Amino acid sequence: MKRSELRNVAIIAHVDHGKTTLVDGLLRQSRTFRENQQVNERVMDSNDLERERGITIMAKNTAVNYKGTKINIVDTPGHADFGGEVERVMNMVDGVLLLVDAVDGPMPQTRFVLRKALQAGHKAIVVVNKIDRPNARPQWVVNETFDLFVELGASDEQADFAVIYASAINGISGTDHHNLHDTLEPLFDAIIERIPAPDVEVDEPIQMLVTNTFFDDYRGKIMMGRIRRGTLNKGQSVVRIDHEGNQKPAKIVQIFTYNGLDRREVEASSAGDIVAIAGIADGMIGDTVADANNPEQLPVIAVEEPTVRMTFGVNTSPFAGREGSHVTSRKLRDRLYAERERDVALRVEDTDVPDAFSVSGRGELHLTILIENMRREGYEFQVSRPEVIFRMVDGVRMEPIEQVEIEVSEQYQGAVIELLGQRRGIMRDMVYREDGTVMLSFHVPTRGLLGFRQQLLTATRGEGQLNALFFEYQPLAGEINTRSYGSLVASESGVTTSFGLHGAQERGQLFVAAGLDIYEGMVIGQHIRERDLEVNVCKKKHLTNMRSSGADDALRLETPRNMSLDDAVEYIGDDELLEVTPKAFRLRKRLLSMDERKRDQKRREMALQAESV
Repeated sequence: MKRSELRNVAIIAHVDHGKTTLVDGLLRQSRTFRENQQVNERVMDSNDLERERGITIMAKNTAVNYKGTKINIVDTPGHADFGGEVERVMNMVDGVLLLVDAVDGPMPQTRFVLRKALQAGHKAIVVVNKIDRPNARPQWVVNETFDLFVELGASDEQADFAVIYASAINGISGTDHHNLHDTLEPLFDAIIERIPAPDVEVDEPIQMLVTNTFFDDYRGKIMMGRIRRGTLNKGQSVVRIDHEGNQKPAKIVQIFTYNGLDRREVEASSAGDIVAIAGIADGMIGDTVADANNPEQLPVIAVEEPTVRMTFGVNTSPFAGREGSHVTSRKLRDRLYAERERDVALRVEDTDVPDAFSVSGRGELHLTILIENMRREGYEFQVSRPEVIFRMVDGVRMEPIEQVEIEVSEQYQGAVIELLGQRRGIMRDMVYREDGTVMLSFHVPTRGLLGFRQQLLTATRGEGQLNALFFEYQPLAGEINTRSYGSLVASESGVTTSFGLHGAQERGQLFVAAGLDIYEGMVIGQHIRERDLEVNVCKKKHLTNMRSSGADDALRLETPRNMSLDDAVEYIGDDELLEVTPKAFRLRKRLLSMDERKRDQKRREMALQAESV
């Protein structure tokens, strides 16, 4: 039977094409909020990190009521690094709203999220958003989007999509971009007409696939998913079936459905609805909640494999334990494995070293967000440089290749092409735009993109915009030198002085200011040459009767480079680590002692000589 009073829809798009802003408009115009209620912009971006970065990181659920129909809405991330969030929510919905910018058209992440929707068999409504932009070209965007549907293998029914033109921030929409309504009603009507109602079996034994889990301080672990068949009742006895097919009895303590931004407790809910349940303490994403008398497992959620990994380890610097509240390997291990349960695209493995763990993800941003969340929770640890995950296929070593699109002013296109050429990038397309910008498309090894964003911003004076998407695995492209400068390394522990820094700044760019505690082996700047250089930035000027200590005040120091977490992760070298604490990021050498580094260098040189012989 069809549940005609219900629709389940996900909103998918490229980064910054207006998904979360559109959800704001749908919530406001469905009278979810009171007339006088104060509501933040991008209300679905609920955590601090999402608001600071202006991106959606985690998929979130809400629901609105329109003309007697309940519409469950899932807001998804637009960045491919968080593609695991998109892949798992496709199991919960019956159709998607594909947002496309009225100027940019389909972008790399548009391809990724649309491919996942089409593979799941969903129908789409294309929303050409930001139609009020001065350079909007809606007809071109619709044509490009249709070509993308065809290229991705859409069926005839999927390619016959409805088009709604909208400005989410202004709350207007329409089927004709020359004649827009003052509300989002045309979009609501399209959802009711074009997104199919759930096809359900209410009288069959209960079956639900867990697509998300989160923790509540009062109720413990809560599992969320869509009821595939049957009716779920409060207090009902069920069976949890894990990935391996093992069964464990459980009991449903509470059932919640979504209404606006709230979860409301209900006594029962039937097939087709998206619910959250409490009472199963050890459930994981991909588990099946089934009838106790007739347990049948649903297919486990399948996601694409990670392409980049980093090593997380206990902080071993001289400053260990000063700033963090969670510093032991047990705490670090528990936190990483707990994240693995929530994030289906993340892989966590123990290593040969008891206090170090291998963490694999979809990209640098995926892992950087995890690092930032842990830092804010009080964890103190160290991480290695990101490295690419290779594969062996028929005896050939393969590496991941990214599809890269860079939007930049015409005057900088030569610099960008040269930079990516050095990183084994192959140009696929170049499109000049009327506003004086050019869109460059490349296929680049993932290795070549590690540490590239900062170079791009420098070469384009901060104007370059980069978007990357995993393309495929190809044979190893060859040697890539992603770092052309060495580091300035502190040769002594102590407090930095103006006198010491003044001498060091002539050798490169500094990362630290005067009056800062440092330790031997800490990276305090970037050298102007390829090799590392040990410098003493703690030395003071010798005092005589001809000089005064106040003479240091006359020394002019350049403003040090303020390294963000993303900058620091991009900068790390093979022999370096990043120390992460709740208060600071510190770059350091793996071997802090200068003598140990020299001995290690000699061993490496001898090993290379032995191999060549």
